[in-house]
Amino acid sequence: MSSNKTILQSEKLTKYILETSVYPREAETLRDLRNANATHPWGFMGADPDAGQLMALLLKLLNAKKTIEVGVFTGYSLLLTALTIPDDGKIIALDPDREAYEIGLPFIKKAGVEHKIDFIQSPALPVLDKLLEDDSNKESFDFAFVDADKDNYWNYHERLLKLVKIGGLIIYDNTLWGGTVAWPEEDVPLPKRKYRQAALAFNKAVADDSRVEISAVSIGDGFTICRRAH
Repeated sequence: MSSNKTILQSEKLTKYILETSVYPREAETLRDLRNANATHPWGFMGADPDAGQLMALLLKLLNAKKTIEVGVFTGYSLLLTALTIPDDGKIIALDPDREAYEIGLPFIKKAGVEHKIDFIQSPALPVLDKLLEDDSNKESFDFAFVDADKDNYWNYHERLLKLVKIGGLIIYDNTLWGGTVAWPEEDVPLPKRKYRQAALAFNKAVADDSRVEISAVSIGDGFTICRRAH
């Protein structure tokens, strides 16, 4: 059970959803990057394509133009965002690992969207704090996506709430941690327990946060969608 990444805990149903609704509509460059991820030893860290499809829909509903991505890896979600926002849109993408980002860079270039991306090789918190020093950045972003170190999710949340405008969205990935948030502690493999606890703490805190309206979605490895309410 613990080897199944999907929240549905049904590989056949997940395969059906992907093959029926997701893969036929996936951009060629996204498909090629996903296939490249499949051979990477840490390929499981890439965003799930079904979650990406939902994210693209939300970006379009928002008419998002200015976004932040915390945690890039090889850039599947980054490429998806760049393909979705307008040609003059901008993404600030933060990750300390440039080597992983460069795996996805040829696909970003092939898609013709590199000009939309400002990749900053750095831990995210110092960059977010630096952005907040400039008042013009506050409440100026339409959208943020977070798929990074889980024990810092609340620290990201506090900063992103100052950067994202009222009515904007912040999406957090992996918030159900393979479904283990609902398991008894003793059933959770030891390597998963630390971030399971981080997910539990973040989920409780964000559920109690009156500044956002939320929806926890059992897609991919768990999506928590937050709309800034005030």
